[in-house]
Amino acid sequence: MSNTARVVNLLAVVLPPVVILLAIVVFWNDVVGVHDLALLAVMYVLTGFGVTVGFHRMLPHRSFRTSKPVEYFFAAAGSMAVQGPVINWVADHRKHHAHTDEEGDPHSPHVGRGAGLVGAIRGLLHAHVGWLVSDHGKAERSRYARDLTEDAGMRLINRQFLGLVGLGLLLPFAAGWLITGRLTGGLTGLLWGGLVRIFMLHHVTWSINSICHFFGRRRFDVEDHSTNVWWLALPSFGEAWHHNHHTFPRSAQHGLSKLETTLDPSAWLIAALEKLGLVWDVVRITPERQEQKLAGAGAKVSAGA
Repeated sequence: MSNTARVVNLLAVVLPPVVILLAIVVFWNDVVGVHDLALLAVMYVLTGFGVTVGFHRMLPHRSFRTSKPVEYFFAAAGSMAVQGPVINWVADHRKHHAHTDEEGDPHSPHVGRGAGLVGAIRGLLHAHVGWLVSDHGKAERSRYARDLTEDAGMRLINRQFLGLVGLGLLLPFAAGWLITGRLTGGLTGLLWGGLVRIFMLHHVTWSINSICHFFGRRRFDVEDHSTNVWWLALPSFGEAWHHNHHTFPRSAQHGLSKLETTLDPSAWLIAALEKLGLVWDVVRITPERQEQKLAGAGAKVSAGA
């Protein structure tokens, strides 16, 4: 990856959060206040865990077992993140794992985009947002998500996607109105806890598809281009330990080393739910299994992170 491509890639990740921070400073007490940021944080955590714990670790990979009410709760919370109906999301993700960075992968930055700087930029744009137009939701549900299509509760949640999206917007609007007692408080709650939150979570999630298949660090012997990107780990709730995930897809923990585990909030939540008896049969990877998959002292390290 050329230096220019790295700069373009980094700007694509850094600029949107910077713009949001500047907006907070410029419009403080006008269109954003403490309650707006609180609603942004609460809704980001709720819907973010819906995606990372529910849509990702629970449903496609069955990293743990749980009751149907808990399963449906996470599926509903993930739906409010506006990343597509749950069954479609799972089918796309399982297809991604079946064809990672090869023909058939819905969002690889490495397939069919050409060589050089232009090819790298086209690949990153496709993996980040372009695939939403060309490949999103097209994986065969009967092939990649049959278990969910046979679940009446999941089919209902899948059908109610738009209603759940509306609920994800109504909650911060209603909370903002109640907290401030003013309609304007509801509207700013909708803006920050709804629209800005969706934008931020989308951006972080799609960065896993693009950034974490393009540059970062690798230590295991796997054939795809997945990487670990530490600075994306916390905002992605641990999803940016993506190379670890592709090495051990069923692991409930994506952060495998002691340092990585401290930046894997999704694993913290799963562990807490396990202690409460709400989830069980949590899949964890022993140090011995990790050792077997190490690529050795000559492990490939991509430039960037």
